[in-house]
Amino acid sequence: MSEAAAAPPGASPDLLALFVWLSPAYSVGAFAYSHGLEWAVETQDVSDLPSLTGWVDDLLRHGGPFADAALLAHAFEATRAGEDDRLREVLELASAFAPSRERQMETLNQGDAFIAATRMAWPAPIFERLAALWDGRVAYPAAVGIAAAAHGLPLPETLSLYLNAVAANLISAAVRLVPLGQTDGNRALAAATRVVRDVAVRAANVPLDQLGGAALKSDIASMRHETQYTRLFRS
Repeated sequence: MSEAAAAPPGASPDLLALFVWLSPAYSVGAFAYSHGLEWAVETQDVSDLPSLTGWVDDLLRHGGPFADAALLAHAFEATRAGEDDRLREVLELASAFAPSRERQMETLNQGDAFIAATRMAWPAPIFERLAALWDGRVAYPAAVGIAAAAHGLPLPETLSLYLNAVAANLISAAVRLVPLGQTDGNRALAAATRVVRDVAVRAANVPLDQLGGAALKSDIASMRHETQYTRLFRS
């Protein structure tokens, strides 16, 4: 059985929980991570609005955020179906699917924080059963997928808002790092929303055995960031 009942047919789902969970104010510490962007700015791969929009576009379509969205979808579906073995498989893959130590720290630390905050404010039976289901840490996208399914929230909107939050966090980091003005930051956000709509649909239909990525510069940037001399961000 599913963790929570979905909205009645014809009723509009209440998405306020998603807006809260994926807000910059939610206590997951997303502001502390740049997903390797800090190194990309250091090397001038990202230095202005066009290079930033290209970097974010590539990440959403081919990089870590796309893979994370697919993992979110699988965690959501497994939770909704009550398939514990399937959920364990997703949690194991999500915790390992990172190309560097910092990227793994990023997803696991945010996942821990998300589970802790949501368990207290938006309790659901799955949060109490997680320790019995899985003895490892929960990656951030999987945590969001579990919570959304447990509270009967729709997957398409969950994916869109999750990807939009990831893009917004990257752009916020770039506004401070490049630096860019607020106007260029808003232009980058507008460009990202157009990409998010397409990527959310694609990510919902990726089989686990076909999960992958091709944003190699971002992966390398996350490795180089570990030894960057001056750092404002943890990844």
